[in-house]
Parts: sequence; C-alpha cells; structure tokens
Amino acid sequence: MQTVKALRRVTEPLKWVRSVSHGRSFSALPNYSASDADIENQVLVEGKAKSRAAILDRPSSLNALSAPMVGRLKRLYESWEENPAISFVLMKGSGKTFCSGADVLPLYHSINEGNTEECKHFFENLYKFVYLQGTYLKPNIAIMDGVTMGCGGGISIPGMFRVATDKTVLAHPEVQIGFHPDAGASYYLSRLPGYLGEYLALTGQKLDGVEMIACGLATHYCLHSRLGLIEERIGKLLSDDPTVIEDSLAQYGDLVYPDNSSVLHKIEAIDKYFGLDTVEEIIEAMENEVANSCNEWCKKTLKQFKEASPLSLKITLQSIREGRFQTLDQCLTREYRISLCGVSKTVSGDFCEGIRARLVDKDFAPKWDPPRLEDVSKDMVDSYFSPATGPDDSDSELKLPTAQREPYF
Repeated sequence: MQTVKALRRVTEPLKWVRSVSHGRSFSALPNYSASDADIENQVLVEGKAKSRAAILDRPSSLNALSAPMVGRLKRLYESWEENPAISFVLMKGSGKTFCSGADVLPLYHSINEGNTEECKHFFENLYKFVYLQGTYLKPNIAIMDGVTMGCGGGISIPGMFRVATDKTVLAHPEVQIGFHPDAGASYYLSRLPGYLGEYLALTGQKLDGVEMIACGLATHYCLHSRLGLIEERIGKLLSDDPTVIEDSLAQYGDLVYPDNSSVLHKIEAIDKYFGLDTVEEIIEAMENEVANSCNEWCKKTLKQFKEASPLSLKITLQSIREGRFQTLDQCLTREYRISLCGVSKTVSGDFCEGIRARLVDKDFAPKWDPPRLEDVSKDMVDSYFSPATGPDDSDSELKLPTAQREPYF
C-alpha cells in the first residue's frame, strides 16, 4: 500500500506508467443515421508534421462522449498507430472542458425503450478504446484542461502523458446517478496513495490539477495561459522518442504543491475511515466522529454518502478493492460486467433512476432500489461481478486483444 509519503513527490507518476526511457516508440447514444460530417464534427483532427491531435468538439454538451465520438476516436487512434509517418498523438477538448464523461441521456432513453444493445455497444467500444490508450505503441498525450469527469478520465489517464492545468477539475460522481466509476477508473483509482481512490469513488469529491500531480494522476502541470506555448512546441517535434516529448512538455511546466485546504492533507483521516472493510463501517465510524467532535469534513462526507445509491456504493467499494490486484484488462472486463448488469435492470433500475432525478425531471430526489444500505444483500452485489453463463452468453464478456497488445505498466 502506498502511503502519504507518495504525496511529497509531486511529479512522480503512477507506478504503472511506462518509463519514458523505454524504447517502444470517456453521453449520447446518437441516431446511427447521423451523417459522416456530423460525426466528424464531434471529433476534429489537427495535423502537424509528425503528429495528429483529436479534438473533442461538443462544447455545448461539455464534450460529453457520444457513441459516434467513441467509435471515431478508436478508428483514428488505430489508424494513427499504424501510420509510420506519425510519431505521436494528442487529445484535447474544445471550449472550457476536456470531457464531462458519457452523455447518459440517450442511454437512459434506450434502456427505457428496451434497446439495451445500443448501450452494450457503447460500453464495449468505450472500454476497448481505453485499453487501446493504455497499450498504445506510440507516445500519446492528453491535455486535461477544464472539467474532466467520469469516463473523461478513462480516455486520458491510461495514456503515457497527462497534462493538468489550473483549470482542471477531475471527479468521479457516478455513484450519485446509480452507476459506478468505470472506463478503467477502478484500475487507476485503486493505485492512488492509501485509500484515496476509495474516497474519491464513493464521494465524487473533486481534485484540481495540482492535486492530480501530487497523487500521480497527471504527469505534467502547466498554467492554462501557457498551453498555447506547449502545443506550439510539441507541434514542431519530429521525434517519437518519449524522452524528447517529456522534456518538451516539462519546458513550460510549473512545480506546484497542494495548498493547506487540499483533501490530500487529510490522507491519514481518509485511510482511517476508507480503509475499513464495508460501507457501513465507514459511515458508522464517521458518524461516531461527528457525534464526538462535530468534524465538519466528516459531516460533508456523510452528506455525499446520503445522496448516493446504496447499491452503487457497495458495488463501487468492491470494484475498487478488486482493482487493486488486477491488470487494466481485468478491470475493464469486470467493469463491463457491472455496466451491463446496470443497464439491464436485472437487479435494480438505479442507473435510470439516478439519471431521471438529476437530468430528466431534475427533482434531485431519486428513489433508490434498495433504498437503504442494510437492504443491499451480498448476493445482489455479487451478481454484478459474475460472468454471464449459458450458451447464449458468449457475447456478454468484453473481449480485449491481450495476446497482441502489452500494457506498459
């Protein structure tokens, strides 16, 4: 287990990120009749001498990922990887947002119309793209400037270089809509110092760019105002050498430390509570702390718990705990099972209910099923993690090219 000492090395990346000295050189489920021009306009391409950039371009929707966007990203990255004229690739968002996650409203409508196949294809393509990012044969850069939520982290953090800025806001608020942190989140969150990953996943708490550097979720930090200088510099590069790209990204970087109000200064308290075995034990310990000392941080955290789906809380805790001992492909395979179980409503309709309460009716009063933690049985939780069985379920598992692609961590 990593300790709080890891926070003192503000530029140290996650231990699974490939060393730059190695020589290998995250919603709308849209209408599939959308024109090619419409799809291309959602992900723009910018070409430089030896690089290509994918630009998420749905600023009015905070660059939320649609199914065509995911498909186009996957096709672009595959073609760029095979093109010997391209040395490295980059991804960024237009406007003030990198990516706010998946556009879940059309997912909601598809589920209610009984069309879960579209949802299945969305998650399948998304997770395959995340795996592509985590095993990419060329250096890839994500500029996470602005809001980066949900699978917005999944399409960027598994990559080699992640640039955070003073405008970056990262969060995984999935439990508040009856879902779970996915798209590889159970992999990278579980590898954060101490039990910080459990805390972020169960509360939806935000991190800024400085905090992302401090805990290793970002590899570089620069001010938003300097991004143009960085992009101009790397746009002129002709090399596929990761050390050259590393040096160029660091050229306009800043050495930063979390301020006194940062949650990273509460690592000991986070470990004390979120290192406990169950959600019930975490909540009980914090309630006891509030009763004895009126701890404001514990009060705020308990409020976040109460807004979340009880079932999602238990699923998420188990997912993060399992992720700590699994590879990226194993985490994505497990997350795929959880996601398909969630959209199928075989156990609970919390995913649709959470979307209804927050995005459709906007009454912010979800009726969770089950409504209380004590009503969530172990069998209910386990069913989300179980592989599909039966002769007709062979297509219900995520198939990743693990034999052909080697993750670099």
